Order: sequence, then C-alpha cells, then structure tokens
Amino acid sequence: MESAPPAKQPTTPDLGAALNQLRSQLQGQLHTGSLMRRLYATDASAYQQMPVAVAIPETQKDIRQLILFANRHEVGLIPRTAGTSLAGQVVGGGIVVDVSRWFTQILEIDPQEKTVWVEPGVIRNELNLALKPHGMLFGPETSTQNRAMIGGMVGNNSCGSNSIKYGSTRDHLLEIEGFLADGSYVKFGQLTVEEFEAKCNGPASLETSIYQRIREMLSNNVNREEIEREFPKPSIPRRNTGYAIDLLMDAEVFDPSSSKRFNFCKLIAGSEGTLFFATKIKLNCLPLPPPVSGLLCAHFETVDQSLRATQIAVRHDCYACELIDHFILECTERSIEHRANRFFVQGKPGAIIVVDIRGQTQEEVQSVCDHIISEMQDAGLGLAYPVLFGDDTERIWDLRKAGLGLLGNMPGDAKPAPVVEDTCVDVDDLPEYIAEFNRRLKDRFGLECVHYAHAGSGEIHLRPVINLKTPEGNQQFREVAQTIAELVKHYRGSLSGEHGDGRLRGEFLRQMIGERNYELVKQVKHAWDPKGIFNPNKIVNTPPMNSSLRYAPGQQPRQPKTLFDFSSNFGILGAAEMCNGSGDCRKTELSGGTMCPSYMATRDEMHTTRARANTLRQIITESNAANPLDSEELKEVMDLCLSCKGCKKECPSTVDMAKLKAEFQQHYHDAHGVPRRSKLIADFVNKQKLAAQVPWLWNLMFGTPLLRKVLNRLTGFHPERTIPLLPKQTLAKWYDKHRPHANAGKAGKVLFFNDEFTNFHDPHVGIAAIELLEHLGYGVTFAPITESGRTWLSKGLLREAKQRIDQNLAVLKEVMGDRIRMIGVEPSAILTFRDETMELAEPRLRPIAHDISNRCLMFEEFLQQEMQTGNISADSFTDEAKSIHLHGHCFQKALVGQSATIAALSLPKNYTVKTIPSGCCGMAGSFGYEAEHYAVSMKIGELVLFPRVRGLPTDALIAAPGTSCRHQIHDGTQRTAMHPAEILWKSLRKSP
Repeated sequence: MESAPPAKQPTTPDLGAALNQLRSQLQGQLHTGSLMRRLYATDASAYQQMPVAVAIPETQKDIRQLILFANRHEVGLIPRTAGTSLAGQVVGGGIVVDVSRWFTQILEIDPQEKTVWVEPGVIRNELNLALKPHGMLFGPETSTQNRAMIGGMVGNNSCGSNSIKYGSTRDHLLEIEGFLADGSYVKFGQLTVEEFEAKCNGPASLETSIYQRIREMLSNNVNREEIEREFPKPSIPRRNTGYAIDLLMDAEVFDPSSSKRFNFCKLIAGSEGTLFFATKIKLNCLPLPPPVSGLLCAHFETVDQSLRATQIAVRHDCYACELIDHFILECTERSIEHRANRFFVQGKPGAIIVVDIRGQTQEEVQSVCDHIISEMQDAGLGLAYPVLFGDDTERIWDLRKAGLGLLGNMPGDAKPAPVVEDTCVDVDDLPEYIAEFNRRLKDRFGLECVHYAHAGSGEIHLRPVINLKTPEGNQQFREVAQTIAELVKHYRGSLSGEHGDGRLRGEFLRQMIGERNYELVKQVKHAWDPKGIFNPNKIVNTPPMNSSLRYAPGQQPRQPKTLFDFSSNFGILGAAEMCNGSGDCRKTELSGGTMCPSYMATRDEMHTTRARANTLRQIITESNAANPLDSEELKEVMDLCLSCKGCKKECPSTVDMAKLKAEFQQHYHDAHGVPRRSKLIADFVNKQKLAAQVPWLWNLMFGTPLLRKVLNRLTGFHPERTIPLLPKQTLAKWYDKHRPHANAGKAGKVLFFNDEFTNFHDPHVGIAAIELLEHLGYGVTFAPITESGRTWLSKGLLREAKQRIDQNLAVLKEVMGDRIRMIGVEPSAILTFRDETMELAEPRLRPIAHDISNRCLMFEEFLQQEMQTGNISADSFTDEAKSIHLHGHCFQKALVGQSATIAALSLPKNYTVKTIPSGCCGMAGSFGYEAEHYAVSMKIGELVLFPRVRGLPTDALIAAPGTSCRHQIHDGTQRTAMHPAEILWKSLRKSP
C-alpha cells in the first residue's frame, strides 16, 4: 500500500488570507506573528523550525475546524501540550496546536472502577492530587511530572523512574476519544472478537478502513513472523520503536490462544500525534503505594559497577532503580537549587544508584535494604550505602529528576547532546551494552558520556558532549546516532525507551525494524492519515536527523557588548543558551515554587522563562541589526517578567532571567530613550527626599482616594493601587536622635544598612531591628551608604545602578574590615550585594564585592548565625504561644532560602512558624503599581497568597520580610503583615 506522503510546506500566496479567515472561525486564538511562532519553534530537543501559525483552541469544534483547514490546504497540524519532548516531536513547519491552555479538565473520577476521564492538558501531578483522596494514583511518573500533561504522555507513551512497578502510559490507557484525520469524531477502546469484526464491517468511513487495514496487515503470517523477528525483545518493557503493531498482533483477534482484547489505544500511545487528535482520555488508576519509602543510595567507583549492582537491586521488588553519574553530580554543584540536595553524597563517587523500596514500616523497608546491601557487598560492589527516609527522599528525587535540566548548565558551546539518550536493552544486557557503548564513543569519536536515569528498566540516558555549532559537531551528531543504532540493533534493543522516535530517531527506524516492517509502519500512517496532516515528518518520512538544528553548522552569531559580566556563560548568548527547553518554568501554583509567576497567572507559553530565553537566543543569533537587543519582540516577551529571580534557583539550568531582562532593558533604553515613569521609579531616593520634607502633603494627596487615583493615572500607576504613606520622620532622622540601649556593644558590633525603602517608607521596621539588636547586646552603626541601586536595576538603568554599586563598594571597603557584618532588613536591597553587585561592578572592585558578599546579611540570617554560636537564645524572649505564617520574599527564596527567617521567628520557644506555600506575591517592586500590570499582579496574589491569608485566624501573625510583599498583602486582603524584626521586638523580654 502507498505510504503517507510528507505534508507539503504551505507556500501558496493566499495562505495568509486563508489563515485570517480561519482565525475568524475559531473561538480560540490563531497567531501568525513572528513572536508567537518563535516561541513554538522549539521544544526540549536540539531542533528548531518556525511553524506557519500557532493555534490555541478552546473547543472541540475549534480542533475540527483546524483539521478541515489542514486537509484543504495540505498544512501539517502539530499537537502540543507542555512542549517538553526530546526528539523534536512538536517542532515543525505546520500549525502548532497548543491544547495546554483550555483542555485541562478532569472530567470524571470513578473510584469503584478505579478509572478517570481527563482532557489532554491535565498535568500528571495535578491529576494525582485529585485522585489521592480516593486512594488512587496514575502510576507513570516522568521527570517532568509537575508540568507534563496526559496528552503528551499518551503521545510519547511516557513512563519514568517507577516503570519497573507501573509500566508506561500505554499500560494504563483504556479508552480515548478524538478526531481522525478527516475530522470525524471517534472513540477507541477494548474490543471482543465480535466487536472487532463489526468495526471492520461498518459503513464506509475512515474509521472502518483503519480497522480493515490492520486486520489485513496482522492476519498475514509473513508479516507476523517478520515483526516477531525484527522488533525489540518482548523482555524490554520500555520501547517506543515505530508504531506498536507488535503489541496489537498479540490480541485474541489475531491469536486465538491469547486472552488479550484488541485495543487501538496500544497503537495510539506512542504515536506522537501522528495518527489521531485526542480530546478525552480514560486511564486506569492504581492504589496508593505503601506509606513508607526508603531510598538506598549506593555509591560506586564506576558506572559499570553500578550497573552490575542494579541487577541485584531489581530482584527485590523495588519501585525504582535510578542511576546518577559523576557528571550529573558535578552539575549539581553549579545549581543553587540542587547544591543542598547533595547532602547524601559521600566523597566523589563515579556513580550512584537510587533504589526505592516501599513498605508499611521503616523497619520493614530497612530490612529489605540491608539484604540488598549485603548482596552488593558479597559481590564486591559499592563504596557507601546510605538509606534515607522522610523528607530527605524528596530532595534526592528532586536532584535525580533535574538531571536533564542540570545538563544544560554546562557552560560553553559543547554540551551533552540529546542524540542517543533514550536507548533501552534488556537489563541483563545492560552492563555489557554500556561498556561497549562507551568504548565505541571513546575509540571512534574521542567522546565521553553522561549517564543517568532508569538503570533498573534497562535504560540509561546517555548524552555525549558535542558542539553542535560546528560542521564537525553536526556531522558527529549524525555519526554517533548511526553507530549506536547499530549497537542497539545488535542487542535487539529499542532506540527509544520513552522519549520517542520523533524526527531524531525516525531516520533509523528502517534499520531498527527491517525494511518490510518499516513499510508496514508507513502503511499504518497512511491508513490513519491519508494526506499526512497529523504531525508530519515524525516517526516515518523524517528528514535527516542532523537538519533543522537550533544552529546552522558554522554559524557565528555576534555577542552584544554588555554591562553585566556574562563571562562565566561565555557571553549573554551563552547565558540564554543555558535554557534547554525542559519547561520547569511551566509549573503551576499547585506545583509549589516561585518560577514563573506570570505563567502561573496566565498559563501562556509567552510568559515562561523558556520563552524569554529562547526568544533572546533566536534574536541574537538571527538579527542583522546593529544591536540585536534593540528588539520589539524582546520587549513584548520580557514585559511580564517580574524579575523575581525564581528562575535563578529553580531552573535546573540556572537561567537568570532577571539579569537578562535588565541587560535587555538598558539596550532598549539606549535606542529609544527612558520612559518618564521608569525615570520616576528609578530615581526613588531623590523623589522621596523631597517628599520627606513635607510628609503631611504627600499623605494628603495619596491618602485621599480621589486624589490618589488622579495622581496614579498621571504617573502611569493603576488607580486602585494604594501608595505607601510617609512617616513623620525617616529612619535616618530617628537614628540621629536615638540613644543606644545600655546593652549595646557588649556582644559585638554590626553595621546596619539603612536602605532606601526602610529609610523612607518603613522606619518602624528599622527601629524594631535596631532596638532588638541593641537589647541583645550589639552595637549598631549605620553603614555610610544610602542606596542599594535596586530601583535602577529594576528598570534596566544599569549604568546608574553600576555607578551607585561602585560608590558603595569603595566606601564599604574601608568600613567592612575585621570581619564586620552588615545587616539589612529589606531583602531586595541587602541581597543586591550578594547578587548583581558582583557582576556589574567595575572589574577592579569585584574582589571587594566577593570579599564582603557573605557578610552582607539579612537581619534574620545574622540572628541565626548568632543563635548557632550561642550568643542569642530563647531565654531573651517571651514564653507566650503564637502562630506565625510566613510569606518569603522572592529574592530571599532564590538566593538564600527561608531557613534563617524560620529559625529567627522560632526563637521564642512557643512560637510556631508555618510557611505559606506561595510563590511571588505579585507586587515585585514597581511591577504591581503599573497600570498595565496591575491585573496580573493581583491575579498572581490570588493564586495562593491572598486566599491563604484571608483564611487565617484574626489573631494569627503574618510575617513578610519584603516591603513590597507587605504592601501587596495589605492591598489584596486588608490584613497587616509584619517584618520578622517587628515580631521579635514585640516578643523580647525588655530590660530597662
């Protein structure tokens, strides 16, 4: 039978008019502008191709309209959910159809049947949150589980670390509904022999012909024998090689001795959106696992030893057995988020396997672990065998799941390449296979490989380090793939264990399953999709695997000159390239964390760190402008970045979008001038000096709602946003008149940074902090600096910020000798010295910046240090019981964490501290004031923070170190949040 032709690239001159007409027919959106097309030109793979349009359908009718349009105009449709595919599955030149925005409903949970119906945009972890009260879960667990969506998991037949126990998505897909390539709506599920025959004998339709063609194909004994001989070993559970016709032919329809029912779901799972457009999915659910999990983290000198130990571990009914090699462990040292997750690592092992054992009690789990350890020791395998329980296990899994993203934080052009990272063999073949794999890479190409992931299932993610920007690297990319394909075939393995063929491995499918079987797979595609409109050029008819990469071989993009020092990333382009597309920034408020607040509020791909980094990379690479950073597209994509710095910690590739945005803004200002409002905000200090002369006038204007609304409109602020009123005196004036407490100086001396925000708006916070410190015995001297530069940084005025930073360093050099510490109460100000200062200062001053950075402390950090040395104790504080609910500042969470604040607030022995699981409050300095950002700002607050605060008892204390956070809480809930210094000052046992 004729194979499906590749979809034609739309070149007709009237396509633009046709797309405009289509836009008017959709309830959802259709984007044809270059920016949105850029955002969807990549996924988490090495590929890049501009689509002709991006559709965001709202209804099933929209999807049908898109399918009919694609048929008329021979344009490909590319279904997409989270866009985390690693083989280029959602990269192509057609219309990308993003169902992640609207098709997000859990439709029906049936606890009796233990099933659930979902739409394709439901996130895997959020599904399990809904299933948990019913005592159920959906088992397959990808490393991207907090943003991976069920539609994408079906398309890729995803699995994960627990596939030993739970298998893959295919094993749990019961029924599916959606559209065939002609726009007809159908449902597939389990069929008896009689029901299958009825389908084959149905009325003339595409659905009927599909059943007829599969019957003809799999009833043929020659075909069956060829499939059995050439497809991967049945003992390899993780295999996504072509279409799963080998699994269909095992049904009783074709084999009377079989008890398996025929179900096209087995074919659709792993078909990568090339056969069917799903809108409803029915899944099998499983009971929750035993309550106690213990992780045996066995250390080994070499990867080979760890693989031989894996063969021991998998005999003990483990839930997972995962490998982490020394490359991944080294990457964790460069990640703020995961550095702390290395706590269990002893020495410098060459590899670690993490074995998950479950049981009813810790003793039961420990007993199984002891048996495994004993067998490993008897075999002479292993260096150390720590077993972790409780919260520690989550930290270890966080580190393992970040493996893919962590690889992206390897600076430079040569990076671990996703070329042969998904091969899978029988677990008994694994040690020899990996040894030969490494030998071939070393001997033929001089390459080393990163190893991580699913050792217990026979699949190790292997990534050789290749520079794809060079012609040599591009060719090597292809030759490595060819070499490893030959090796995998030798072991009758699968070239794809879970990530799919896509456009990366499709070219080698003929080699992997044989010529006859490849023709059968092409016939399947044609039977389902005669015009080749569904995700064309994936699995079959794929272009060369080293074409359409993110970089043309030999391309030499210019590096814009920057004010920030990006040398550690080999320039600003290298900093943007750290993003590998893993999509960690697509988390929702239910996932926890801070990154990325504007995405959490809008669920729009444009407002992810990934979108911003990819746009920056593409524009720098492709632009012919004198300064590529002078870009309207960059301005648009950066607009809703709150500069929260959540990405600096939570992105496994440590992409610092706040820094990149500030650099872009400076270049854009240079080209277009600085907006009046930006100047007003940046020059906060001088404006507040004037206002502080007549605070009564300021308070009259901004304390009168009608006047405030008029003034807000004049300045570009939202009329509903309140403006902080001014105190009668600044902190500086109070300090000049202040007489230190008698205890001051007995325990030591500190510098106090009277930052610009505390001085003018929050002197009461500074007063509480100073008086508390003095009562505790510390002499407090004002640091001779008055401005952090934060307001200038926030508006991208880097030269002015640099001027203030350089001035501060010159002064602090003279006063911060003898290990003296400088304390600040406003996180955004004091943490400037631990972040931007070191990368923006004049080179000659940077050694000073590095020297003082670890002595520039948040108020709570200082208290924690003194608690640890025994200089401060609970004896100085009240015994009264209070409950405190903490919302941390974004910079604090990203750069230093909340542990010091929790520790400080727990000083009074009967104070209990609970963190509010909120990300960014939504204010983000001036962002929440600005008229065009106010709605998003409040929506971010409403995700978690506002509802949690409103639900607190009236006598509960709300703590928030950040001045912006306290203001946002006030405006959003009418509750008053206090700085930790205020709470502790009130709790102090006062001495005369």
